Amino acid sequence: MKKSILMMTVLSFLLVVSFGCASKDYVKQQTDPLAERINKLEINSASKDSVKQQIDPLVERINRLEAESASSQADVEKAKRDAAEALEAAKRGEAAAERAEAAAKKAEKAFELHQRK
Repeated sequence: MKKSILMMTVLSFLLVVSFGCASKDYVKQQTDPLAERINKLEINSASKDSVKQQIDPLVERINRLEAESASSQADVEKAKRDAAEALEAAKRGEAAAERAEAAAKKAEKAFELHQRK
């Protein structure tokens, strides 16, 4: 009986030990794909940082150009308003000139009539 208990204990121990230990090859097979994925992620992260460093100055330039464009657009709008005001003033001046011309013709006719009398 002691022999069978001892035999069962030894077999149980061997069974637990044989499944409980991992070989170096097994560990390497399990960890290599993970290491490769981690390396790829590190490379992608570095690549993203590099791209971000290249993009940041471009974004700043775009923002500056947009600000300049908005300023230029405001200048264009002001120039349009000024041109419209100038056109109105020119129309008023032309109308005044026509009235003055008509008044001058009337005065000339009145002068001629007065001279004839």
